[in-house]
Amino acid sequence: MSTETVTGLVAVVLVTLATLLIGTWGLRFSRTTSDFFVASRSVRPALNASAISGEYLSAASFLGVAGLVLTFGADMLWYPIGWTAGYLLLLVLVAAPLRRSGAYTLPDFAEARLGSRRVRATCSVMVVAIGWLYLLPQFHGAGLTIRAAIGAPTWVGPVIVGAVVLANVTSGGMRSITFVQAFQYWLKLTALLLPLVVLLIVWVGDGTPGSRMPVDDSWSVPLASGGSEGLYLTYSLIIATFLGTMGLPHVVVRFYTNPDGRAARRTTLVVLVLLGIFYVLPPVYGALGRIYAGELAASGRSDVLVLELPRLMVPGIGGELLAGLVTAGAFAAFLSTSSGLTIAVAGVISQDVTGKAFGNRRLTGITAFRVAAVIAVAVPLAIALAVPSIGVARAVGLAFAVAASTFCPLLLLGIWWRGLTDVGAFTGMLAGGLGSGAGVMWTLLEGSATGWPAVLLEQPAAWSVPLAFAVMIGVSRATASRVPVHTRRFMVRLHTPEALDLDRG
Repeated sequence: MSTETVTGLVAVVLVTLATLLIGTWGLRFSRTTSDFFVASRSVRPALNASAISGEYLSAASFLGVAGLVLTFGADMLWYPIGWTAGYLLLLVLVAAPLRRSGAYTLPDFAEARLGSRRVRATCSVMVVAIGWLYLLPQFHGAGLTIRAAIGAPTWVGPVIVGAVVLANVTSGGMRSITFVQAFQYWLKLTALLLPLVVLLIVWVGDGTPGSRMPVDDSWSVPLASGGSEGLYLTYSLIIATFLGTMGLPHVVVRFYTNPDGRAARRTTLVVLVLLGIFYVLPPVYGALGRIYAGELAASGRSDVLVLELPRLMVPGIGGELLAGLVTAGAFAAFLSTSSGLTIAVAGVISQDVTGKAFGNRRLTGITAFRVAAVIAVAVPLAIALAVPSIGVARAVGLAFAVAASTFCPLLLLGIWWRGLTDVGAFTGMLAGGLGSGAGVMWTLLEGSATGWPAVLLEQPAAWSVPLAFAVMIGVSRATASRVPVHTRRFMVRLHTPEALDLDRG
């Protein structure tokens, strides 16, 4: 067995064992259904921020950003900028009111706000669809990492990730996963930062840094030769990433774990800092890859740049050890994000599918949640094994576009506009979901369109988000008589700090 295989295998085994051990330790705190769903709403801001950052920094963040910068250049920096800035909008507009709603899931919030089972069912379908779409690149990324680390078949990585996630989620739920994800954020940061320091020292030691930059520097010019189509793709990407964050089910559900709205805002502020620190690192890997690993882009293997660069720049055992550390961080990224997505999807399935399908006689509470978790992992795992990878960052970008086209209008209008009706919410989400979903299906099925039709489908957010808002507002105004009678009371609840005793004035 080669040194490369040994270091990769040790890295994967250690991360897996650490994940299981921390999850087992957290299990002693998980005793009730509320622990499983929202950690009994008692997670403090510092811990919750680390956990949110841990689950948010997915395969697209750890592997995809560097690969995109390597292949397409500075235009791709909009991905990390947008993913971080999305939390600023979440902080200002959504975090505290959503926590005050008292809901467990996005469908819970929709039903409480609009009093409609139809809207709840639509939200449930969208949560599952977005969660599964987001899980696909995690499984594909795990397959790439395992193949690059130990030379195993690509199906091994998804199977390992699925098994570990199920073990942790079904045993301890949200309470247990919170500790795991907080640990994994700091592991991922360390796994990128320490090797990068060494790689930068090597780059400087190779000669005058300026002389080691690529001969063709057009990659660093925003839009380069993209023209009008490139301009559209950039703006559409900005809309998807800025507005999609607030609609991601695995992100939103974590704010229900805070004690109150004030803690939710503090959590979001800390998340902004943690994400800002992390996202400085992957683009630097991409820039170094333009110097030392251009063949990866030429061969279509840009997603493994972060895993391969240490070996290419540092010969011998030193490079292998650095590659092993990066492999550990990558595997932690798949585990943490997959865990958060599984909890979000399982929470919805357990409330709206398994619990009702079997009634109160057989599947209730934690049992229904565990059955739902198996479903939440099994379906995207099967799809990931059957469908070729489309690129981890690209797949995640599509999930953001769908979230921005559906839940973003629902949350913003539901929190800040009294005129929203159930019919308006339903038709708006349907319009945005079908519009962005067309782009997803075209991409997954590798459609053959060219020119502007292909561009509009490749990144649909620039037209699907305005469409969803327009339909939701227009239909709500046309059905103003259907505004729920409890709307005013519910809005007061959303925007009133918990410390204020309304009963006493």
